[in-house]
Amino acid sequence: MKILMVFDFDHTVVDDNSDTWVFRCLPGQTLPDSIKNTYTKGHWTEFMGRVMNYIGEQEVSPDRVRSVMETIPLTAGMADLLAFILEHKRTVDCIVISDSNTMFIEWILQAAALRAAVDHIFTNPASINAQGHMEVRHHHSHDCQQCPVNLCKRKVLELYLSEHCDRGAEYKRIFYVGDGGNDLCPTSCLRGHDVAMPRRGYTLEKLLAKLGKQKDNHRLKAKVVTWSSGSDILQELKASLQP
Repeated sequence: MKILMVFDFDHTVVDDNSDTWVFRCLPGQTLPDSIKNTYTKGHWTEFMGRVMNYIGEQEVSPDRVRSVMETIPLTAGMADLLAFILEHKRTVDCIVISDSNTMFIEWILQAAALRAAVDHIFTNPASINAQGHMEVRHHHSHDCQQCPVNLCKRKVLELYLSEHCDRGAEYKRIFYVGDGGNDLCPTSCLRGHDVAMPRRGYTLEKLLAKLGKQKDNHRLKAKVVTWSSGSDILQELKASLQP
């Protein structure tokens, strides 16, 4: 039985927000208020569509966008963690579930020579349109009231696990590694021997702590282990690989 590592991407694999990092492509490295003020809560993907269209209108090429995205720093220890996972593909599967987009994540992981460590990337599809502008679309539709309209990470994880189970396999343990509010929902489908790993000092840690104090809490069965660097996660993973 293998172990499954599930990673968020922004502020988890990378130590920043890839969607806002792209602003560095622009003159002055900032968006005008006319674009900033179009954001409404829960509709980040639509906002990023307008951002990428604006970047295209400024005649910033996709190659320029890629070169900027490739400079985003990985979180401390994350390169070593993903390299370890790559070396142990016989016993460890690894997926990314992110509210970023396919192009950003692919570019960043390829630049770090770590794309092969990740078996599947579940995120918002992105492509270059006929005008040479990058477009971003919703990952899926769902009826979860907790999550942004474009992505429920719990639904993605449950479907992935269901398909894996249909192939006659079950994971010995699942580690869910994340930082944000949209990482809370998927922790509810973890089992008692799985591990929810919130980044220390970030929103997910606070939300899980609040859940843990509720006497009638039936949503969180997994063990909670906080992390500050990829080294902390690697230590937990190595312990789970011991016979």
